[in-house]
Amino acid sequence: MESKRPLIFITNDDSYFSKGISVLIRLMKQLGDVIVVAPKDEMSGKSHSITSNAPLKLKTMEISSGYEGYILNGTPVDCVKIAINKILANRKIDLLVSGINHGSNASINTIYSGTMAAVFEGCAENIPSVGFSIDTANKDADFTNCEEIITSICKDVLANGLEQGVCLNVNFPVGEIKGVKVCHQAKAYWEEEFVEYKTPHGEPYYWLSGTYHCLDNSPKADYLAMQQSYASVVPMQVDFTAYKVMEEIKNRFEKC
Repeated sequence: MESKRPLIFITNDDSYFSKGISVLIRLMKQLGDVIVVAPKDEMSGKSHSITSNAPLKLKTMEISSGYEGYILNGTPVDCVKIAINKILANRKIDLLVSGINHGSNASINTIYSGTMAAVFEGCAENIPSVGFSIDTANKDADFTNCEEIITSICKDVLANGLEQGVCLNVNFPVGEIKGVKVCHQAKAYWEEEFVEYKTPHGEPYYWLSGTYHCLDNSPKADYLAMQQSYASVVPMQVDFTAYKVMEEIKNRFEKC
């Protein structure tokens, strides 16, 4: 008999074996049937990349009552695509959740994030989609203070949905959380540094490092909300069109 519980799909970019996704799986099992397809290896910073020049291999990790878990040698977006087209071809996903990411995906980090790319992919497929991240890269991060908010947000989205084309980017501070603030993406940039080293043969190689600079003083900026110990919730969309300048651009270029 087909289950009447909501069907919840989970992925991430830190791999199937990360602590963050294990917490998310445990919480989502309380709300519905769970399908997980997550990368075999860490895929942080892969953004919306897909694999088109190599075969994808799907491995079953666990199948039990109300739960299926798989690993894939691909990116987070690959995980979403193969789930929709192969594993869940005849089943409707009621909620897609990605995370819990080990590291902030607030502000400019969103555009680099594999975690949020999976959310955007789900959103593009008209699936209510939410990404969760915590502001630490600690592999053994404590998610205790995030759990109640994650459950509350997911219950709400399951009950009420999201506007088509809109998804949510949720980021948590480390430690005590005072509450939730709906925010905008903070204006910021990374000042990159490529640290140079030498191989034993004298050939140079580089490690990417950098410093984050926030340019936004608004109390509604996600980064600043997190600095004040609030969880930030940013409504996002897959339509990148800059509607507010459409008329200006039209007047400049349609005469060409």
